[in-house]
Amino acid sequence: MRKTALFAIACGFVLLAGVGMLQSQQGPDDAKFTKLVDAYLESYWKFYPTAATLAGFYKFNDKLEDFSESVVEKRGPEIESFNKELTTKISVDKLNPDFQIDRQLLLETLDIDLLRLEHIVPQEYNPLLYDDILLNSIRGLLIKEFAPLDARLKSATERAKKIPELVKQAKANLKTPPKEYTETAIKQFGAILDFYKSDVPKLIEAGAPPAKAAFQAEMAKVIPALEDYQRFLQNDLLPKSTGNFRLGEAHARMFQLSLGGTLQLNELSALAKADATNLRTEMFKICFSYYKIMDPKFDVEHPPANLTQDGLINSVVSHVFNKIKSAQPTKDELLARIKSTADRIKAFIARTSLLDVPDEALSIDAMPAFSRDAILTKLESPSPYEGAGVYALFVNPYVESLPDDQAQSFLDEFTNDYIPVWTMQKVFPGSYVPAYFNRKNSSLLRKLSPSQLLIQGWPLYAQDMFIYAGFGNYDLKQRLNELKLKLQAVIDFQLDVNIHEGSYTKEQAIRLMTVNGFQTPAEAERKWNMIALHPGEAAYPYIGYREILDIEKDYKQAKGQAFSQKEFLSKLVSFGSLPFRIIKLRMMQ
Repeated sequence: MRKTALFAIACGFVLLAGVGMLQSQQGPDDAKFTKLVDAYLESYWKFYPTAATLAGFYKFNDKLEDFSESVVEKRGPEIESFNKELTTKISVDKLNPDFQIDRQLLLETLDIDLLRLEHIVPQEYNPLLYDDILLNSIRGLLIKEFAPLDARLKSATERAKKIPELVKQAKANLKTPPKEYTETAIKQFGAILDFYKSDVPKLIEAGAPPAKAAFQAEMAKVIPALEDYQRFLQNDLLPKSTGNFRLGEAHARMFQLSLGGTLQLNELSALAKADATNLRTEMFKICFSYYKIMDPKFDVEHPPANLTQDGLINSVVSHVFNKIKSAQPTKDELLARIKSTADRIKAFIARTSLLDVPDEALSIDAMPAFSRDAILTKLESPSPYEGAGVYALFVNPYVESLPDDQAQSFLDEFTNDYIPVWTMQKVFPGSYVPAYFNRKNSSLLRKLSPSQLLIQGWPLYAQDMFIYAGFGNYDLKQRLNELKLKLQAVIDFQLDVNIHEGSYTKEQAIRLMTVNGFQTPAEAERKWNMIALHPGEAAYPYIGYREILDIEKDYKQAKGQAFSQKEFLSKLVSFGSLPFRIIKLRMMQ
């Protein structure tokens, strides 16, 4: 099996597509399909019991992942068996229309599951997978109040018994992971140990003495095993972490399976190239007048003859950004500023009725230390199998981990004019609004496997609406930063593809981000690490944005003068997490 990096997995798991109990089940093939889906999902959760608990599927709460060779070797044939049954024993034309769609989604899910198992091989290549299991196998049981504490403690005790064996498997399985993965795993592991030593005693405090005693007896074995694993990461695994994080062919295959839109990758690449040129030109037009009064280095109306057009744009726009970067919060003020900006955005939406947004409050807090890597925000939604729950948006206090000079470079990115647009895109309404309305759909499929293209492309589309509606009183510096964020999404897409499927070096990527994209060096360094750790993640916003524009073009033509962006965006997310090619058909019905 070819060992490459883990694709698009923030915590080691992907919630794969499942099919809910859809209405209008008719005929024997519908029943066979439902039974097959239930069987596949149960097999998936049995293989990943920690992910099952987090998803709200509690049958395997007393189990722990087993990545021994004998168990892993059985998983591939098991997936292939589901695929064979789906394609040979269930007639597509005898399924109701909803199930016909779900059948195709399940086929793609099975392909992704098999690709991940046989070509990505995370259990041999990604120490972050083990970090996630070692944390959430116990944490998921103790913080989720789905049953009385003593019942959850009983399950946690059974899982704890198996943790030392999982640590042994991790030490045996991990071969030559990418250095970026191991370094991040080491940074997270201190916080994981702190959770066991400091948080767990508080979480079990209210348990009955017998249940607590049994659990604590296992913890006395677990903590030394975790401490031993921490030493292994630092002393043994890091020196041999020479693997290449680039996915290569697996990246292209994963995109092929997961895009689900009307635009092909080559079309998207051509659009990205044109968009980058147009966005940079528009930024130059805004900066033209600013440059004249900001201690100009040359006469912008008669620039030096040796400057190319790209060179002229780079010089003028970067000069203006350098002049306005001083208006920024300190690192101690950044999270509070993001929260207050989210409140301003909510108030603006309420005043203008710009968008349909949930009534439920979204909590915004600092990201726990054990979750921090190169991702700046993380949305946690209610468990897919459960009826209710809270939405929480965690912001990574990334700047706090940087040396003073790099911290200042990072803060130079987050100016007072940048934060409002960044907050619109990443915090509120951000991915929260489309994720919320996606979950309102009754289909388990759309809850288990939300389309990241839709959820991350939606806010990139929506941010324009705020600017045009007058948020920030039409301040051109804010508009300049909005264009910069859009350009950043274009460049992120280009980098994700060219780094994982091509030969882009780190130096080339950093130059593209800092020179052509006007990003600070610290932000460019973070983005490089994000693309290494989370392949695909950086490309989603631009791909989704472009698919939404493609749908909007036809929808606007159909609606004519009756077209409303607010109604368009609400309808877009009302179908749940379907591929864009299907959403486009539903939108036009």
